[in-house]
Amino acid sequence: MLSKINSILLSFVFLPMVGCDFFKFKTAEEEKNNPVVATVDGNSLRHADLDFVTKETQGLADSTNLAKRYVQSWIKKQLMIKAASKNITISQAELDKKLLDYKYALIVYQFEKDYIEENLDREVSEEDIATYYQKNQENFTLKEIIVRSNFIKMEKTLSQNTQVERMLKRNEEDDRHKLRDLALKSATNYFLEDSTWIKFEDIIINTPLTETTNVVQLLQQNDFIKVEDDTYNYYFKILDFKLQDQVPPVEFVKDEISKIIINKRKVSLAEELQNQIYNRALENNEFKIYEQP
Repeated sequence: MLSKINSILLSFVFLPMVGCDFFKFKTAEEEKNNPVVATVDGNSLRHADLDFVTKETQGLADSTNLAKRYVQSWIKKQLMIKAASKNITISQAELDKKLLDYKYALIVYQFEKDYIEENLDREVSEEDIATYYQKNQENFTLKEIIVRSNFIKMEKTLSQNTQVERMLKRNEEDDRHKLRDLALKSATNYFLEDSTWIKFEDIIINTPLTETTNVVQLLQQNDFIKVEDDTYNYYFKILDFKLQDQVPPVEFVKDEISKIIINKRKVSLAEELQNQIYNRALENNEFKIYEQP
C-alpha cells in the first residue's frame, strides 16, 4: 500500500499547475538528468514530466507527436494562469483551499479506492438482504406492475395447443416437466421461470396484450389469460402479481439490496480509513489546533 501511495504522490509532483513542487525539492543532479523542455514565466516543464504521457504509445512517431501536443497544452495552460492572475483577484486562503480540494480529489480518491478494494467484503448473505429489506421496505415502492407467470407462445396450427392450455390452467406440479419439454420442442417462445418476478410489460411485449387498456383489472380478474392473433396463441398463467405503489417481494429487489449494502460498506471503509489516519496523527502529535481569537 505504501508503495502505491508513494507513486501517487510522486505523480502529482509533475502536474504542471502553478510551478510549485508540493512534496520535495529536486537536487542539482536530478535537474541535470531531467532537462527543461519548456518554460513560462519561471515555471518549467521537464523531460520527466512527459513520461506518463508517452509511456502507453506504441511507436516513436506517436510518442513524439503526443509529447509535442502535451507541451503546447502545458504552455497554453501556463499562459492562461499568468493572464488570469493579472485579471482576477483571489485571496491566498481561497487559493490554498482550492489547491487542497484539488489534491484531495486527485490523490485521496485513489488512496481510498485502493484501500476499499483491498478490504471490501463483497459477500452479501441472504440474512443481510432479509434484514435490510425488513427495515427499509418503504424505500422499494414499485413503479411498475410485476408478476410471477408462465408464458407460452404457440403456432395456432399445432395440435399441442390443447395440451398446453390444459396444463397451464391446472398448474400442477406433475405437469411442470412435461410442459417444459413441450415448450422446448413446439413453442415459438416461452417463459417458465415461475419463481422469478418479472415486469409485466416485459413478458407481454410483442403480444396482443400490449393493447390492453386496463391491465390492473385484467390481472385482478384472471389468473389464466389467452389471447391470439392471425398466427399465434399466447398463453399466460398468472401465479402472483404486485401493482404499482405496492412493496415488491424481496426476491425482486435482491440484487438492488446487495448493491446498496456493498456501497454502504464502501462508505464505512472510507470513514474507517480517515479515522485511522486521524487518530494515528493525533497520537503522534502531527497536527495542532489553535484556539480561535
